[in-house]
Amino acid sequence: MTTPDLLQQDVALDALNTLRLAARAAWFAAVDSADQLRAVIDDPRVAGLPRFVLGGGSNLVLAGDFPGLVLKVAFHGKSRVQEDADAFYIRAGGGENWHDFVRWTLEMGWPGLENLSLIPGTVGAAPVQNIGAYGIEMAEHFYSLRAYDLETGKTVGFDKRDCHFGYRDSFFKQAGAGRYLIAAVTFRLPKQWQPRTNYADVARELDALGIAQPTPLQVSDAIIAIRRRKLPDPAEIGNAGSFFKNPVVPAEAYARLAADFPTLPHYPQPDGSQKLAAGWLIEQAGWKGKRLGPVGCYANQALVLVNHGGARGSDVRATSDAVRADVRARFGVELEPEPVFVGG
Repeated sequence: MTTPDLLQQDVALDALNTLRLAARAAWFAAVDSADQLRAVIDDPRVAGLPRFVLGGGSNLVLAGDFPGLVLKVAFHGKSRVQEDADAFYIRAGGGENWHDFVRWTLEMGWPGLENLSLIPGTVGAAPVQNIGAYGIEMAEHFYSLRAYDLETGKTVGFDKRDCHFGYRDSFFKQAGAGRYLIAAVTFRLPKQWQPRTNYADVARELDALGIAQPTPLQVSDAIIAIRRRKLPDPAEIGNAGSFFKNPVVPAEAYARLAADFPTLPHYPQPDGSQKLAAGWLIEQAGWKGKRLGPVGCYANQALVLVNHGGARGSDVRATSDAVRADVRARFGVELEPEPVFVGG
């Protein structure tokens, strides 16, 4: 395939982001191999232009048209690459659908990722965000990844230490932002599996089903059921999932809040700080089901911003800013958006 076949000009991105925001890319290419990627980034028509790597578009706010090159990750394939006495090592291409990959590992008998079921997006985007849900983060089972350095053109390997994983954070959102295209990720999945069902919603779901000792697939099924009840399907209403991070506050700040709001949900952290439930804060600030123009908080989960139709990136930003201001005014707590704002 030649570069002219790969590169497209003035491409609509509306269907490539789950918030369904209208925006266009000056140049666009979907790449599924190192040769394709090299041909595109070496093309003189896009030399010197800004670049953006696009996965599933589920953690993204298109604030406007993108004036450079959008690279859609289309690297596929999944396999067991090795095993030892303690674990299986499973690799997947960066363009693989995350949920489909999780279910495949479970069906193959390699558990560990079941609590991360039904999270939208791609395998390659998972390390960028260090996705997490229901008691675990991706970093717990991450082993390594292979990425392409868009500045040097070289292939680079990263282990867990290199990635600097944090809460919904990584090297790829900080110092490495915009520089790398993640082509493949390898996970270490333990042979001695134990269910992680201490998260209240999961425990209640399994209890209601009468399941005392769940299999990995049963844990996955329970989490899928919970997520479908609480979160909107992007195919039906535009959204980017949980829009705000759960804020972490010092112990003394939590003590002051707890005195005024004794039902405030909180999760103790190893350093003594407390992680607060952003959804609860937003709901108490009066935003559950409320909208500002075409963008509002979802009626079943205040943590999710939804596009009721026709929204642009500026509408999302305005609603996000209004929610943050009201939470700040009532609780003195600063919310931080999870998605990346691009363009505009």
